[in-house]
Amino acid sequence: MEYISIHEISKKWHMKERKVTAFCREGRIAGARKKGKEWLIPSDALAPLDKRTKEFENYTLEVKEANTTVSYTESGGEAKVVDSYKKIYKRDPMYTTFTPYRLCLLGINYDVNKGSVLGLTLDKGIHIAYATKLNGIIELISLQYPKRAQWHVLEPPIGIKEDWADPLRTAATELNKRYPLRIGISAVIDGELPVDGLSSSNTLIITFLNALAFANNIKISLEELISIAKVSEKGNKITTNTKLDSMIEIYSKKNKLLHIDTSNDTYNLLSNNTKYDIVIFFSGLNNDYDLTIYNTRTDELRTTSYLIKGFSKQEYTTIKDTYLRDISYDIFTKYKSKIPSTFIKRSEHWYSEQERVAKGIKYYQKGDLSSFGKLMTESGNSSITNWEVSSKELINLFNIIKDNEGVYGTRFSGSGFKRCCIAITNPKYTKKIIKSVTDKYTSMYPKLKNKYSAHICHTADGVKI
Repeated sequence: MEYISIHEISKKWHMKERKVTAFCREGRIAGARKKGKEWLIPSDALAPLDKRTKEFENYTLEVKEANTTVSYTESGGEAKVVDSYKKIYKRDPMYTTFTPYRLCLLGINYDVNKGSVLGLTLDKGIHIAYATKLNGIIELISLQYPKRAQWHVLEPPIGIKEDWADPLRTAATELNKRYPLRIGISAVIDGELPVDGLSSSNTLIITFLNALAFANNIKISLEELISIAKVSEKGNKITTNTKLDSMIEIYSKKNKLLHIDTSNDTYNLLSNNTKYDIVIFFSGLNNDYDLTIYNTRTDELRTTSYLIKGFSKQEYTTIKDTYLRDISYDIFTKYKSKIPSTFIKRSEHWYSEQERVAKGIKYYQKGDLSSFGKLMTESGNSSITNWEVSSKELINLFNIIKDNEGVYGTRFSGSGFKRCCIAITNPKYTKKIIKSVTDKYTSMYPKLKNKYSAHICHTADGVKI
């Protein structure tokens, strides 16, 4: 972004320098920042309007294409939010933005103890259609949740409202700490898939941040986006995740598998020429994600590391700063008899998942999807026996999927709770697999028939900033 001085912008706006300075002090110019004693203003900033006029209340910026726009119109997601925006606001939206959902094929539950993960983004995600509001009001409507959310950029609501927009309020507050927000948005938001098990909260936050930053002429960096999304999720007790979800959302590429080492946040993209489908099977169960159980699993691993460091006379600080990645498997094996059996199970899951990720990288690059898929299924089995999560419905769904011809591999998503199973399949068999799984699962659980669903997806590029 190019910045110019008050002297230059005053000539452009035909306005006295004193008045421009006052606008800067009042925070009326989006993106203006002070360097030493001088104010710097974005060269494309708009002159603030008189607050006393109706023009200020109703004015919207001239329509132009946002650099964040990514369209997957074949799914109809973008068309749906645009049409909904027109019906609600009786005018066209100014911009549309898309953020893909993300998946971990291997390495789930691994990042919180500094492990490696294999992930990707999908060609389905969250769409937002929006327009700017110069009065600073943020007004959000979700097509998946009830209740409209509304607040002013300078007066974020205090406390958690316990609705779908809570993480977005936190995100707006965090963004405002870094940059002066003065322009609001009116927006319609919709997701192309059910909300369970795809880190949809993180996807929603990134979609919203992209739109709000663009509306305020802010060029947000990748690092800032990742940091704000993490704070927004943690602040609203969604998860105790690391930066993993946002990194997958941002760094993934179409037809690639993303390998992230969360011990140092390094990543690389893996290639594979063998075509495959990604199928997501939603169980139909209600979303009652138990953060307490998730955090307990995380703490069990950290406590294991903490204890073994003591037994082996290694240096340590606090449990929250201790990770199982710090302990080699040989050291763990030597001292595991001293720790509770439950902790041993959790640790065996973690170490075996580390081995699966390492093998998975090699198999994927060779195009050996059969061997790669077996690792996914092994991971699912370990989630049941050692990580001890899931429900009988999801376990049965997992077992139904894995027995079908053409399924390379399957596992749980959504931290293994009641949400969904994912599978990679041979495209020749995908439709047959879906029919077989649907018939068997809905026959087993007829009450879930209207809530259960299956969706074919493919890889996609991560979000554009």
